[in-house]
Amino acid sequence: MSSRTRAELLLFSITFIWGSTFVVSKYLLSFVTPLVYIAVRFAIAALIFAAIFFRRVKGMTRSSLLKGGILGGLLFFGFATQMIGLQYTSASKSAFITGMMVVFTPICQLVIERRAPKLGNIIGVVLVTFGLYLLTSLAGAEFNLGDGLNLLCAVSFALYIVYLDIFSKEADSAQLTLMQFITCAVLGAVTSGFFENAVFTVSNQSLLALGYLIVFATIIAIYVQVRFQKDTTPTRSAIIFSIEPVIAATIAYFALGEVIGIIGIAGGGLIVAGLLVSELSPA
Repeated sequence: MSSRTRAELLLFSITFIWGSTFVVSKYLLSFVTPLVYIAVRFAIAALIFAAIFFRRVKGMTRSSLLKGGILGGLLFFGFATQMIGLQYTSASKSAFITGMMVVFTPICQLVIERRAPKLGNIIGVVLVTFGLYLLTSLAGAEFNLGDGLNLLCAVSFALYIVYLDIFSKEADSAQLTLMQFITCAVLGAVTSGFFENAVFTVSNQSLLALGYLIVFATIIAIYVQVRFQKDTTPTRSAIIFSIEPVIAATIAYFALGEVIGIIGIAGGGLIVAGLLVSELSPA
């Protein structure tokens, strides 16, 4: 198995975790305000991650501090706009709009890295874009504040994917990951004091949801992305992650009763088609 194939299979596996986070996060937001949630989630993740990778992170280099700080800033902005946006829109719609990062990633890559995507990637992007259009143009699902914030989230995540492609080849993956966690935790704590009336209602349900997000969606998923994304391209990574809305919509249907309808199903089918076209295209 080639390094690219292994990397893309691992990225595909964590996509199922990402897809589940929209429903879990929306549920958790009934117990905690968005910025406090980000601060707590990443602070605990940083402590656990530092304990696991102590030998690799104890000698944090200046390069890892800088690059991890930049990535952490992009990650924080993406999560902040997504979490705040989730208060005004559905979990399914949030996932669909966040999936628009597949459109922005090739553009960011072209501008930042001067590297154009392959023909198969472009065809995949077109199919995914049209699929997302169908998914976000459902009757009674007009564009709102939450959707706009999630669109900003998609841009931030696209920039994150491109800069991760650059930085992960120049710095230790464990150090990069830890610095991102620390940056998100600090920014979450600072901004919470300025932009929200902090609330965190502790219960068995909220702690269980938070634990899942910390262990699986933060420590495992983000480290896997930081460690293996460099073995593929940003555009192909974004295409892989575009399956998230389909997973999120399926979970939201069973957990929250959110219905996407026939047009939504067609959009999901186009997303899968775009994923396959991009993945089966020549490297």
